[in-house]
Amino acid sequence: MSKDLITILLIAPLIGFLINGLFGKWLKNISGGIASLAVLISFIISAFFVFPAVRGGDALKETLYEWIPIESFAIGFHVDALTTVMLLVITGVGFLIHIYSIGYMNHDPGRTRYFAYLNLFVFAMLILVLANNYLMMFIGWEGVGLCSYLLIGFWFERKSATDAGKKAFIVNRIGDFGFLLGMFTLFAAFGTLNFDTLFGRAESNTYEQVFGASTLIVATLLLFVGAVGKSAQIPLYVWLPDAMEGPTPVSALIHAATMVTAGVYMVARSSILFNLAHTGVVVAWVGVLTALFAATMALAANDIKRVLAYSTVSQLGYMFVGVGVGAYTSGIFHLMTHAFFKGLMFLTAGSVMHAMSDELDMRKMGGLRSKLPITYWTFLIGALAIAGFPFLSGFWSKDEILHNAWDSGYQVIFGIGLLTAFLTAFYMFRLIFVVFHGESRVDSEVESHLHESPPVMWIPLVLLAIPSLIIGVIVGWGGEHSAIHNFLGSVFTHHGESHHSNPIPFMIISSIVGIAGILVAWLIYRSKTPLSEPISPVHKLLANKYYIDEIYNAVFVQPIRGISYYLFWKIMDIGIIDGLVNLTAFVLRGIGGLIRRMQTGVVQAYVVSMVIGIIIFLGYYLFIR
Repeated sequence: MSKDLITILLIAPLIGFLINGLFGKWLKNISGGIASLAVLISFIISAFFVFPAVRGGDALKETLYEWIPIESFAIGFHVDALTTVMLLVITGVGFLIHIYSIGYMNHDPGRTRYFAYLNLFVFAMLILVLANNYLMMFIGWEGVGLCSYLLIGFWFERKSATDAGKKAFIVNRIGDFGFLLGMFTLFAAFGTLNFDTLFGRAESNTYEQVFGASTLIVATLLLFVGAVGKSAQIPLYVWLPDAMEGPTPVSALIHAATMVTAGVYMVARSSILFNLAHTGVVVAWVGVLTALFAATMALAANDIKRVLAYSTVSQLGYMFVGVGVGAYTSGIFHLMTHAFFKGLMFLTAGSVMHAMSDELDMRKMGGLRSKLPITYWTFLIGALAIAGFPFLSGFWSKDEILHNAWDSGYQVIFGIGLLTAFLTAFYMFRLIFVVFHGESRVDSEVESHLHESPPVMWIPLVLLAIPSLIIGVIVGWGGEHSAIHNFLGSVFTHHGESHHSNPIPFMIISSIVGIAGILVAWLIYRSKTPLSEPISPVHKLLANKYYIDEIYNAVFVQPIRGISYYLFWKIMDIGIIDGLVNLTAFVLRGIGGLIRRMQTGVVQAYVVSMVIGIIIFLGYYLFIR
């Protein structure tokens, strides 16, 4: 029965993709409903797997069939508490975003293609988290990358969208190459890619040391390269801000709630390997530096979606700090809470854009609180949650990560994380005060049409706001004895996560820091807008994103383009390949020219040629042969 349920859970969005993809021409008016129903079916089935996990039962392991007659190359599923959390996030948040998209994409002529891509993404993401081996995980990993490319460049008539899609695709290929090398290393060392077999051999130290004593270190760091690309960490974070060129619900689902968390999930799933290799310190440092770096860029951004994009990069850094210091449950806890409040904020940003005729520049907004009340209050809830306001969802998960960093001996990481928390509260409430408060800077023509979004759009906002308010206290109350720790305890039992110090001081410090960020933003932006911000060298540096894109362009893109131009095009393509083709044509044309000269049309000449040919033929057989 369980095997059948998993199969239905997985193929429901695939069927939705096929229906909209093949018959969308005739189903434009109901394509959103078909796609939403497919994800709802998956969500309902996902909920069935919560109860066995709560009871602490063994993981459900099913093999559908052998792909290649080798143990690690089977198509199979591994469903435990960690998988269940991911399933609920993907299908639950995904369903609400599908519903929201019905209203948001209502007048778009390509909406059936949009919903087909969205269902395909959910299918690929489900493969990724259900996989019982790294090869099947990689199939889903590449699938979500493909869907991300398709959805970022959905409005392909715009050059900025197609450029952003290509940028995401290429940057992710760099990370994916590291993931592939990591898989190759694991297979060479363990002879399998199956999770259970591989982890068991790693713990018992029965594997080939391909790189000597550093085999696990090399393998886990290569896997982490894949996570850096997929989850937009330094130095491969540059694709995510540009990915905002896609439709806003795409940003909410793929680039906030699900796909970008795949790297965090992969590290958590591989926790045994990272613990044995002691490479978590690298994960934690990359995470905390990314968190701080992205937060500083958000301070000077004026595009409402890019502020949220930098915030996503920063929050992903927090998740990597959690899994890096060994607090895997805390990292997954923040992954879950972040899915709710960041998905909520992206959708509310879409609601603002819907009312503002797709305007993104915060400097052209202001005073929207009274015009968009539901959007304002739901966005405020999401902003308070991410700012770590006491007792909201982000407060619990972020505080756990910082607490574990301190208790694990990473006091510097704790300090940087605390500074980032202050910056997060500051830039999120900078956004709120500039967009929703103060005097209106909206164009008069646009202002005359300002209105709240239709129910099909604001109902998902309210439904996402509820867990953003209460999910933290429901599953996070009690620290290491909380519901989320008990739920995931069977997955991370080997790691002994525990707090050694009193959590109350950390909760107080986190609260003070978050509230201080909000107050500073209020003091600065209650009357001032980005239009009046001083253009200092630091502000200019932040507004230009530290010129990282320009540096990458100068150091990598242009040299590679130059090498490609001269070596591969001028020399290889034109010089050698085209040269050989042209030489063949020249030789054949020369031979044809000679033969053409022999075709004179004079019968006597043909008779002479025949006689000469007969004489040569007879001479050869009579005298030479």
